[in-house]
Amino acid sequence: MRSVLIISAPILACALGVSALMFQTRPSAASGRAAAEASSTPVRKASLKASPAAMAGLDVYDLIVFDGNRVEWSDDEWQKLLTPTQFQILRKAATERAYSGTLTNNHQHGVYYCAACGLALFRSEAKFESGTGWPSFYQPIYKQNVTERVDNSLPDEPRTEVLCSRCGSHLGHVFDDGPEPTGLRYCMNSAALKFKRQ
Repeated sequence: MRSVLIISAPILACALGVSALMFQTRPSAASGRAAAEASSTPVRKASLKASPAAMAGLDVYDLIVFDGNRVEWSDDEWQKLLTPTQFQILRKAATERAYSGTLTNNHQHGVYYCAACGLALFRSEAKFESGTGWPSFYQPIYKQNVTERVDNSLPDEPRTEVLCSRCGSHLGHVFDDGPEPTGLRYCMNSAALKFKRQ
């Protein structure tokens, strides 16, 4: 029997003003392409074990390599933590309108975490200006912290979906048109990320 460890899921409820969500399905097929290797070495921070209701308003994020212990909560539980926009994007695989996200033009130094469970996803050093209207990164902080799978929700346009490895939340998609050294573009939704300055 698979064990489930409840890990921190802090969310500071804030209205991001994102509109025009395009809903997409998330197929279960696994992607054969591996994520980019990450070069950073964050330090482990303590995790909290709590229900989503107890986690609301807390400010705890994990700068760790995903250890295989997944967060598995119901939609009702997620809705207690996430804003309506975050819920539609993170849990229902919607996409925010280009250039509408608050982190698209963020140039501060720090770490981008999953807005649902607080797992570290990207460092600011890997962020680049893609001109697409979404925050873009050339590699994750640790390749284990993101999961990729085939997304056939758009006719004649197969894509690779990117999800948080710990809570399974939809983050965005990855494309093969990024800069060196990886050649990848992790195109993420701002509402799927929580940025913390360092």
